Amino acid sequence: MCELFAVSAGEKVRVTELLKEFFSHSREHSNGWGIAVFEHGVQNVEREPVRASASSYLKSRLAAGFEVTAMMAHIRKATMGHVEYRNTHPFVKRDESGRTWTLIHNGTVFEPGVLNPYVHRQEGTTDSERILLYLVDRINENLEDALGSFDVNERFRVAEDVVRILAPGNKLNLVFSDGEYLYVHKNAPGTLYILEDGKGVFFSTRPLGKGDWNEVPQNQLLIYKDGQRIQVGAMHTGTYVENEEQIRMLYLEYAGL
Repeated sequence: MCELFAVSAGEKVRVTELLKEFFSHSREHSNGWGIAVFEHGVQNVEREPVRASASSYLKSRLAAGFEVTAMMAHIRKATMGHVEYRNTHPFVKRDESGRTWTLIHNGTVFEPGVLNPYVHRQEGTTDSERILLYLVDRINENLEDALGSFDVNERFRVAEDVVRILAPGNKLNLVFSDGEYLYVHKNAPGTLYILEDGKGVFFSTRPLGKGDWNEVPQNQLLIYKDGQRIQVGAMHTGTYVENEEQIRMLYLEYAGL
């Protein structure tokens, strides 16, 4: 599977050492790396379909250092989709209001359901990209129905419904952003951790550094801004339990065997 890292802070925090440790895990997750840095509602996305530790570009970026208020990072271990640029996280999509959504995913969709139509609409071939396309379509549907402003409460309501629909039968560890707020969700035990150190809030698939990391609450959508938790969604029952036979069959299907 993949690994996720994200930050939300009220003022700029230095995350270079945490990122170096995070990207050192690319020995096990060698199929691409990506970063999205958010500033004043604008996201800057950098990504390559190569192992992070082999990227001279990423090495130079880390040498320059990272000070951010909001960002996300991803290292990929491909389960669905070839190793190429269009399948490398983060994925980005603009909704009809002009708001840009950015998403990273750790997991696999075994029960595609509502995601099936996006196979023919997406640029790449990953289930992760299909999740983002579905989310933005749902946002657009609600934009059409909204008579007034479509505020963060409405966006959270739609995002929470998307998570509730997709979680059953699927591993759905997600971090995504609407340019203002950071949304976090996990539904598999022991697969996403949080560190709150007074400067900001940090998320990682595996604890990094020496901080006091705790598990992210499970089966609930969480939303953050400026290092503060803004909303907590209702708890759902879609816990993911790993099934080796299910994973094996998915690989065989993808390989055409």
